[in-house]
Amino acid sequence: MSRLAVASIDLAALTANLARLRALAAPARLMAVVKADGYGHGLERVARALAGADAFGVAAIADGQRLRAAGHAERIVVLSGPDAPGDLAELRRLDLDAVIHHPSQLEWLEAEAGGAPLRVWLKVDSGMHRLGFAPQCVADVHARLARLPQVHPEIVLMTHFAASDEFSNALTAQQIEAFAAATRGLPGPRSLSNSAALLGWPAARGDWVRAGGLLYGLSVVRGKTGADHGVVPAMRLATRLIAVNRVAQGEAIGYAGTWRCPEAMPVGIAAIGYGDGYPRSAPSGTPALLREREVALIGRVSMDLLALDLRAVPDARVGDEVVLWGPDLPVEHIAAAAGTISYELTCGVTRRVLFVER
Repeated sequence: MSRLAVASIDLAALTANLARLRALAAPARLMAVVKADGYGHGLERVARALAGADAFGVAAIADGQRLRAAGHAERIVVLSGPDAPGDLAELRRLDLDAVIHHPSQLEWLEAEAGGAPLRVWLKVDSGMHRLGFAPQCVADVHARLARLPQVHPEIVLMTHFAASDEFSNALTAQQIEAFAAATRGLPGPRSLSNSAALLGWPAARGDWVRAGGLLYGLSVVRGKTGADHGVVPAMRLATRLIAVNRVAQGEAIGYAGTWRCPEAMPVGIAAIGYGDGYPRSAPSGTPALLREREVALIGRVSMDLLALDLRAVPDARVGDEVVLWGPDLPVEHIAAAAGTISYELTCGVTRRVLFVER
């Protein structure tokens, strides 16, 4: 029998979130970022639900291969571009766009003997200092790309923000200005905004918006949930109780005995742990839902199991469903308790969890 942990993916929520973000982004086109296996929701199922996007954004050529194999004809942008000269032929074979962010990639293009025109996105490092050409180099790089017959004449100019989720942080305004200065006078569409910038920085709307977390109903701002942004969480993670034990006052629960029962009490054991992707760093007190009532995690999360304080649901029974996160228990609450972000939790759900669509 398979394990009891189930991740339910709401395809209608994905589609509704796309419609909401399209309305916010208009008249800009919207790229649905589906990297990291669709933020842990499953690349192919996510792409089916988000087929109305103007393009898909992926992290690697392998994701483009999967999408083309699944029959998707949409525009696909490889956000880190080619990793080796030989990747250029595969990008063309699959009709993928390539982000060009480093001199080595430019040199590979220039060294080609020819080939069908490759659609290129030129990345500008406006201040994040991760990938991209320095502002003072952009005009020259653009000119070199424009001279190449093996590059499509429409070159998209793009950048990425370091702190767009902090709406009062001056860094984003500085990046917007740095990007504008670096690309002034250059032809081509502009792409600046990620999900957070779509919400908080209308001046950065540009011609393309790259939406990620919000499409999955995940918050992109600290202290908020997806619902606060008007989007619907697409993932619901649940399991079942496999034991209900009566434990005496003063007894320790779990590895290293980090939590002790303050009184004689019922303790539930749920069939989920860090081997399924539930965070081991979640402390005692992290909430879960049982019979629509909130119960607390107690003791350390183990690989396959976790313990729950059942005093709020004293009539709980083996087989009862336990919700770890979902529309009624925002994943952001679990992430905050565990000292991480919601993206890490949804991306971390492992292959031994059963995924179902609803």
